Amino acid sequence: MPLRPARRPRRAARAARAALVALVTATAAALGAAPPAAAADTWTEAGFDRADPLTESQGLTSVEIPANSANRYTGIGTIPLGLSVRGWNHVGDPDASYDGHYIEPYQRDSGTAKMFRVQAPGGTWSEYVHTLSSGEALNNSWVAIAPGGQWMLAGEWGTMTRLLVFPTPGVNPSTSPSANLPQVSTVRLDHAVRDVQGCDFTGPTTLLCSSDDPAGTLFGITKPLLQVDLSAEPGGTSDVTGHVTALRQLPLRSSCSGTFETEGVDYDRRSGTLRVIVLSPGFCVVTDSRTYRLTRG
Repeated sequence: MPLRPARRPRRAARAARAALVALVTATAAALGAAPPAAAADTWTEAGFDRADPLTESQGLTSVEIPANSANRYTGIGTIPLGLSVRGWNHVGDPDASYDGHYIEPYQRDSGTAKMFRVQAPGGTWSEYVHTLSSGEALNNSWVAIAPGGQWMLAGEWGTMTRLLVFPTPGVNPSTSPSANLPQVSTVRLDHAVRDVQGCDFTGPTTLLCSSDDPAGTLFGITKPLLQVDLSAEPGGTSDVTGHVTALRQLPLRSSCSGTFETEGVDYDRRSGTLRVIVLSPGFCVVTDSRTYRLTRG
């Protein structure tokens, strides 16, 4: 009987490759660069619901605590009169922490600040104002609370190569409604993004974002769904990097022709469902704007 070929060289080769990958990842982390991202997920449309253009036209989030809480939405019709008369006339895509805090991002047409409105699990509301840093855009398009709860990301409008990191107001003990909410660090993106309307964490270092990019010159498609893989969990004063991948074009269907507007995005970790609001063109913004549901695979 012929001798069976030895397998030791093959095992040695696998071990050598694993060691090389570990070395590359460690080197990238030491240099502040994002390690190679995991394979991007494929997201497939699984249905949709009508989106009300007044109360469901800016953003949305699922709420885990208290149990059986309804999904939350934002739109021009959800802005309290008391905020509107003080100039806070735009609300962006909200988020809810895993302990039940709910946060809405606000902006106004002029001034040197943006505001985050926080509802505690007990129902009380507080306002946390952030004075703009040098070069920071006035827009306050969205918030995304990291799974650990202590830190959150927020985004500006236009073509950007960064995301902003803040202590989570009302959750992080360093925050107070009577003090400025500081930007503590930055996510440095390895690829420019344009007109991001919402982001949500799907894991400690992974974000999914909806882009309203009308040009399609950055990724070859308009209105893309983006995945951002972070080099580390955000927080504290140290910047992290983010590797950006365009996954697909978001659904764009309507009885009217013209320009769609993609809005906020939400990932519900309990069901694994991704939801994103897409407003229809022209008059159809009233009749067939939709919140699309997508699932992996």
